[in-house]
Amino acid sequence: MTVSLKNLRKTFADGTDAVKSIDLDIEQGEFITLLGPSGCGKTTTLRLIAGLEEPTSGEIYINGRQVNDVDPGDRDIAMVFQSYALYPHMTALQNMTLNLTVSGLSKEEANKKALETARTLGLEELLDKKPGKLSGGQRQRVALGRAMVRDPVCYLMDEPLSNLDLKLRELMRTELKRIHKKDKVTTVYVTHDQAEALILSDRVTVMKDGEIQQIGDPVEIYGNPANEFVAEFIGSPSINLIKADVVDNGIAIEGNLVSNRNFPTANGGVNLGVRPEDVILSVTESGGLKGKIEFTEPQGGVVHAFVNLDLSEKKLKNRDYLVVSMDVHESIDVGTTVGVKFREERINYFDCGTGRSLAETT
Repeated sequence: MTVSLKNLRKTFADGTDAVKSIDLDIEQGEFITLLGPSGCGKTTTLRLIAGLEEPTSGEIYINGRQVNDVDPGDRDIAMVFQSYALYPHMTALQNMTLNLTVSGLSKEEANKKALETARTLGLEELLDKKPGKLSGGQRQRVALGRAMVRDPVCYLMDEPLSNLDLKLRELMRTELKRIHKKDKVTTVYVTHDQAEALILSDRVTVMKDGEIQQIGDPVEIYGNPANEFVAEFIGSPSINLIKADVVDNGIAIEGNLVSNRNFPTANGGVNLGVRPEDVILSVTESGGLKGKIEFTEPQGGVVHAFVNLDLSEKKLKNRDYLVVSMDVHESIDVGTTVGVKFREERINYFDCGTGRSLAETT
């Protein structure tokens, strides 16, 4: 199933513009994520597609047919919510088959479909249990199974894993990816978790204040963010943004040349976007940028070092230290003075005034 949103807007009665002129085309069999902070309009967009909210203006098309006035039950979609919304007095099997029997399917046919889905989700041994006897991950799989038995042409998922602990989220992410690879059902997935979006998605739609900031595959979104907001929102630890000057032979930080790139249209300098893994530290470096490792955060096989740059004024945006990701076996002791270099081919450049990427200006 394809989904198309054309100049879609939603303004609530209190005047809040939750969704502003969104245009989005979702292809058949695509797994696309709506990603952004709370209040960015991602859930409202999902509810507009589902028919649970009426748009203020704009059009919604499903398989080329405008569905603005089509009831939610007639859109052939299935929703999976953040809350499991399971009936506590019913078994897992009864929860999965209820919608099927209500729609006219016989109990035998409904049970057969539920059993097939249960095998896919590893629920065969749990079908006779009620939700109170199931773990959070098991309840989430039952909720997913309840949607899957309908054989919908599209899944709409609203932060379905946010109530699970880290281990269960990892397991369910793998399960969702496996199911999508097998069935190729069009899926629109809402989350505020950027790691979840990067892992699951064919494409990621980053939103802010009801507007789309960038649409692209996970590699593109991470490596070539369209603006500073996308750059900072994607990645953990987040990107380093560093104020630099445009000079005759490239880009410099307090006279230290860090890039040979040139942006003659950049007024007032540029902000460099440098991922923590693209900072190179050296204890033998002479000249160039320098700093001191103030503290570190071990993260298993990676150590994040926080470097106080030796500069005459603050150049870092939204943080006090340059964050560097190092292999745990190559980490440098706290208190060490280090030379600092960047992988030039991986630097992103942003206009200081607008925050927009300067990639298209060269």
